[in-house]
Amino acid sequence: MGTITTKDGATIFYKDWGPKDAQPVVFHHGWPLSADDWDTQMLFFLANGYRVVAHDRRGHGRSSQIDTGHDMDHYASDASAVVEHLDLRNAIHIGHSTGGGEVARYVAKYGQPQGRVAKAVLLASVPPLMLKTEKNPGGTPIDAFDGLRKVLAANRSQFFLDLPSGPFYGFNRPGAKISQGIIQNWWRQGMMGGALAHYEGIKAFSETDQTEDLKAITVPTLVLQGDDDQIVPYKDASLLQAKLLKNSTLKIYPGYPHGLMTTHAEVINADILAFIKGVAVKAA
Repeated sequence: MGTITTKDGATIFYKDWGPKDAQPVVFHHGWPLSADDWDTQMLFFLANGYRVVAHDRRGHGRSSQIDTGHDMDHYASDASAVVEHLDLRNAIHIGHSTGGGEVARYVAKYGQPQGRVAKAVLLASVPPLMLKTEKNPGGTPIDAFDGLRKVLAANRSQFFLDLPSGPFYGFNRPGAKISQGIIQNWWRQGMMGGALAHYEGIKAFSETDQTEDLKAITVPTLVLQGDDDQIVPYKDASLLQAKLLKNSTLKIYPGYPHGLMTTHAEVINADILAFIKGVAVKAA
């Protein structure tokens, strides 16, 4: 584990586990979490012989609570700074939710032009655009994101209990198997980060149009999402991603929630491993 300092003074924390000559698998976390959200995946891919790397986004987790740069361009630039510092090549980049937007911008702007990326995985990811606009009529109205900002500013700690207790993991569904450990770990990760980064991050994940990022990506890309995602509607996310990407494999999981790599880790890990190895991913 270590840190780097970006050109604009942000300190970025990262984990780097495993053989340094092994193929790297790089994880990009969702809002408002940290690299710890990938612990299950990092241990799984480490056990399968890969080098695993994950960083805390600026203002999140153990990275510094800098007051600037909470936008997709800086997110991607920071990810690139970690990759270049570690000189990662032939890497697999995996992003969840906001982290999927970070992966799309990173691959399009840095990783692919530099020849550092082998494949990408977008998991319940925000591109191409979450916000409802004239050109994106299936998006989420701005009122929903204004509501997130309002409750975050009023009582961030309670909000960070309510979200994982309800829609994030589908724990609000009848018959759901609720895990207090998962809820508390989500809260722990969120409260490690800074309120300003989380507040401004809402605009970054909801209003960034990444259509051109997706169109620019040519490396093989696996697109995964559950059809019961209550955070990022799959019809305005993964279905559009698959259409815009030049070389995509799409899999929609019936009934899976937004935090599917936690609630259904065994299935998700196996599908990503198959994709990395070039084995056909089985239909849901």
